[in-house]
Amino acid sequence: MDGNEACNVYINGKLLGIVKDGRAYANEIRANRRNGIISGEVNVTYSKRLNEVHVFTDRGRVRKPYIIIENGKSRLTEELKQKLEAKEIDFNYLVRRGIIEYLDAEEEENILAAIDEEHITQKTTHLEIDPASNLSLIINASVFPEYNTIGKHSLISNFMKQAQGLYTLNFRNRYDARAFLLYYPQMPMVTSTTYRQLKMYRHAIGQNFVVALSTYYGYNMQDAVVLNRSAVDRGLARSIFYRSYSDEERRYPGGQQDHFKIPAPTSDGYKGEHAYTKLSDDGIIEPEMNIEEGSVLIGKVSPPRFLEEQTSFGIAEEKSRDNSVLLRSGEEGVVDSIAISETTGATKIVKVRVRSVKIPEYGDKFASRQAQKGVVGLILRNEDMPFTASGIVPDLLLNPHSLPGRMTFGHMLEMMVGKAASLDGNTADGTPFSTNGTEVIDSYGAILEKNGFDKFGDEWLYDGRTGKKFAAKVFTGVVYYNKLHQMVSLKLQVRGRGPMQILTHQPTEGKPRKGGLRFGEMERDALVGHGASLLLKERMLDQSDKTTIWVCKDCGDIGYHDNIKNVPVCMTCGGNNLKELEISYGFKVLLDEIKSLHILPRIRLKSE
Repeated sequence: MDGNEACNVYINGKLLGIVKDGRAYANEIRANRRNGIISGEVNVTYSKRLNEVHVFTDRGRVRKPYIIIENGKSRLTEELKQKLEAKEIDFNYLVRRGIIEYLDAEEEENILAAIDEEHITQKTTHLEIDPASNLSLIINASVFPEYNTIGKHSLISNFMKQAQGLYTLNFRNRYDARAFLLYYPQMPMVTSTTYRQLKMYRHAIGQNFVVALSTYYGYNMQDAVVLNRSAVDRGLARSIFYRSYSDEERRYPGGQQDHFKIPAPTSDGYKGEHAYTKLSDDGIIEPEMNIEEGSVLIGKVSPPRFLEEQTSFGIAEEKSRDNSVLLRSGEEGVVDSIAISETTGATKIVKVRVRSVKIPEYGDKFASRQAQKGVVGLILRNEDMPFTASGIVPDLLLNPHSLPGRMTFGHMLEMMVGKAASLDGNTADGTPFSTNGTEVIDSYGAILEKNGFDKFGDEWLYDGRTGKKFAAKVFTGVVYYNKLHQMVSLKLQVRGRGPMQILTHQPTEGKPRKGGLRFGEMERDALVGHGASLLLKERMLDQSDKTTIWVCKDCGDIGYHDNIKNVPVCMTCGGNNLKELEISYGFKVLLDEIKSLHILPRIRLKSE
C-alpha cells in the first residue's frame, strides 16, 4: 500500500475523518492517554494491512492491564515496587501515572508483550503483570496447568464448571431447577494463589483421591477408571441430586381458574385412585415420601380447554381435567421439601423439591483438574485392589497410557506434590508459572525420601487377587478429583413401544418424553457399509413410521381406498388403477409439504 495514501479513522465503527499517517496518529493518542490528557478508557489500534485507525470508547469491552515498556526498560521501577509494598501508592496511582495501561482485544494486536522481565528486548512494548494473567480465572484456580498441552485448558475449564460440590451454603432454602451436592467435599492438597485469594475452598468441588497409575486386567482401558468399592461405601464421591417441580393456580379468561386438590374421578385424564394416595387433602404431597417414576407430586384440576360442553339433557355442565404434576420418567427419590407461596398476581404457587442419592456406579464420569477424564469401568472390593507394602489401597486406578498420550504432565506433578503434602501435613502450592518443574521434584522429592518413600513417588504394589508383587514399581500419589454432572442414572433410557409424534408418526425425542434413541445418518452409513439392508429397513422403517398408501399407476399421485365401494380411488385423475405401497410416513409428510407449494410430486412405479 502506498505510504502517502490517506488513512481512515473510525470511532466505535463510525467513520470520523482522515489523517495522513495512521501509525503516528495512533501513537499520539496513546501518548496523550498515558499523560492523562485523554481518558484511560480509550483504546486505539492501527491496521497496517487495511491502513485504518480504529478508536474504541464503547462499554462492555474486556480490557486487561499491562506494564508499559520504554526503550527496553519497564516503567515499573524497583522504587515504585517498594512503595507499592509499603502501601504508599496503590494500583490506580500506577494507572494514572502511565506506568500501567488497560488494553482491549483490538489494541493487543499492536503490542509485543513479554511474559517476564527476562524476555524483554528492544522491540518489546509491554510486560505481563503476572505470567499467569494470560490464563482464565478457572485455569488459574487449577494447579500446574503450564505443564499440560494448551488444548487441555478448555477441557479443564469445562470440567471444573461441571463438577459437583458445595455450590452454595443456603441450598436448603433454594429451589433450583437442578442441583448437585457432594456429601463430603474437601479442600485440595495442592492449591494455587487464585484458589486461596478467592476463598474457593468454601465451595469445594471435589475430593482428594489416592491414585495409582496402573492397568487392571483391561478394565481401565482408554478413558476408564477403576474405583475402590470400600472407599465408595465410606462416602467417596457420593452426592445428592435435587430437582424442583413447581406449578401455580393460573387464571383464565371468563373467570375460570386452576385448583390444587385431589382430582375427582369424573375429571378427564383421571389416573386412578392409587395414583393420588400419597397426596394430602390440599392435593400436595407430604415431605419424606418415597416416590418413583410417574408419582403425582401436585394434584391440580384445570378447566376444559374449550367452553362448557352440552350434556345429553341439554344442561350445560362444566367439566374439569386432571393437570397434575408428575415425577419425570426414569427418576425416583424422596420428597425433600415443599414451599407454598403467592405470585405477584396473587395466585397460589407450589414448589416441590425431590432428593435422590447418587452413589458412584459404572459409567459415571470423573475428572481431575488436569483434564484427565474417565468413566468408571469397574468398582472393586478393597481386598481385590492392589495395595502397597504399608497397606495403603488406592481409591482409583488410572491407566498410565492416559498421561503421555494426552500430554497432561501436570497430573504427575500434582500426584507427587499431593502425596508429599499429605505426608507433611500441609497444603502445597501449584500456582501457574510460579515454580520450576525440576525444583518442585527436588523439594517435594526430599519430603518423600524423609518419610521413607522413593524420591519420585514410585512404590511396590501387590496384586489384591493373587498377593504377588507387581513386576515394576507403580507411581502412586494424591490427586484432587471431581465427580461431574454426567451420571448414568440421569441419562439411562429404555424403550420398546411408546408415544409417537403426531406430525411424522416417528418415536418422540428425549428422555422426559419417553423417546427412542436416535438412529442417525452416521449409524445408517455403518449399516450401509456392512450391507445389512434388512437390518437397516427394520430400524428405519418397521420400528419407526411405516405406513401404507395407495399410488395411482396412471398419474403418480396418492389416492385412497373407498371402503364403501371397496375400491381404491385416485382424486387427481379419477381412475381406479392404484397400487398399495409401504413407505415411511415422514416421506408422505414431505410429499404433502411439496404439494402445499403448488408443486405436484409424482411417484413413478417400476413395472412388475
